[in-house]
Amino acid sequence: MMLLQTVGAFVVALGILIVVHEYGHYIVARACGVKVLRFSVGFGKPLLLVRRGADRTEWVLSVIPFGGYVKMLDEREGPVDAAEAGRAFNRQTVWKRIAIVVAGPLFNFLFAIAVYSGLFMYGLPEARPVIAEPGAGSIAKAAGFHAGDTVRSIDGHAIPTWQEFRWRMLKGALQKQALAVEVLDARQQIAVLKVDLGGLGGDEVESDLLERLGFRLFRPKLPPVLGKVLPGSVAETAGLAPGDRVESADGEAIASWESLVQYIRARPGREAVLGIDRAGRRFTVSVVPEAASVNSERIGRIGVAPDVPAEHADQVFVRVSYGLFESVGRSIEKTWDISLFSLKMLGKMLIGEVSWKHLSGPVTIADYAGQSAQLGWLSYVTFLSLISISLGVLNLLPIPMLDGGHLMYYCLEILKGSPVSERTMELGQRVGLTLLLVMMAFAFYNDLNRLFSI
Repeated sequence: MMLLQTVGAFVVALGILIVVHEYGHYIVARACGVKVLRFSVGFGKPLLLVRRGADRTEWVLSVIPFGGYVKMLDEREGPVDAAEAGRAFNRQTVWKRIAIVVAGPLFNFLFAIAVYSGLFMYGLPEARPVIAEPGAGSIAKAAGFHAGDTVRSIDGHAIPTWQEFRWRMLKGALQKQALAVEVLDARQQIAVLKVDLGGLGGDEVESDLLERLGFRLFRPKLPPVLGKVLPGSVAETAGLAPGDRVESADGEAIASWESLVQYIRARPGREAVLGIDRAGRRFTVSVVPEAASVNSERIGRIGVAPDVPAEHADQVFVRVSYGLFESVGRSIEKTWDISLFSLKMLGKMLIGEVSWKHLSGPVTIADYAGQSAQLGWLSYVTFLSLISISLGVLNLLPIPMLDGGHLMYYCLEILKGSPVSERTMELGQRVGLTLLLVMMAFAFYNDLNRLFSI
């Protein structure tokens, strides 16, 4: 059941992002007067073909879902009637060709901005940036952080949520900066603490950075009572339900939610017998935690969330929402930040400062699609936005066969005053294909490694 949900969520995500990207090419090509012959979602043999519009454009759904394309009238790909020669892609000015090529990645960014704007206006319940007691000997402990400290800002940037705290720290670590963190302590006193990230190695930046630094999210002690059971999860299949209290695991007493989480996380793929109290009725349930990869660590999960009492919810969560214009501004900033961060990470991979093991392929993306879909529509559309940005950034890389490769050719054309030769483009295509195959090989290897590593 969970496999079907994962595959379904992945296929839907691919379909949406491919349509967004290719529609950017399509709509700008039409605006520039170029005749579009085919709009295809997927490659290979058509499963569905419909002709529409004055140009009888073919709208196609093809058998291989990993991508899509917009085929335009082009004299380099076949004979063109003299009456329609002016509508051929190759006859357009270099600036129109640039606009058509840029439109695909641009629509990916615009999609992310639209989604983030909606989420910022809607407001999301997120964890407050309240810190638990830092680990002994950690950077956080040495900087002077204590349990109950609430992070207010980093280098002047307001930090309303734990996710924003994580993001700002990650950016600082990538740049090896010393950050000024303003906190409000448990006695309601404000202090500014310095966190020097200049000495971090690449492996520390790549892993769960906050955990490495000694920062842990404050969590009130919760009873081991199920508040939510995800549809199609291991827990639902085993018969667990909201309100169930887990009293034991394999005979060991479970006193808190944290101890239950740690027990399940430590047993990916290994059976655990849980002692359950359901409204006074006691019984046992056998579960086999599903194996998942988080920050290169193999963990177990069964698909449950805690029952958080109202008095604890206010301590832990905050709902942050903004007006229309501020939401749009924040979404543009967020999209820009993620794009730059992605480019910097790619750059550090190329020079060896960050491992290539973090390059993900379709299996990992499908897994994240399934996980986010199980958590609800808010998590799923947030996942779509992040992948849309990644798709936009990837396509703008100056690699032949990608949009960025075509832009590179057009920039050379502007500089030399004439189009790049067919021979140069052919050699570029071969180089581009080789680079893409190498990247795909790394991505698939990493996917398989995450699947089968212990």
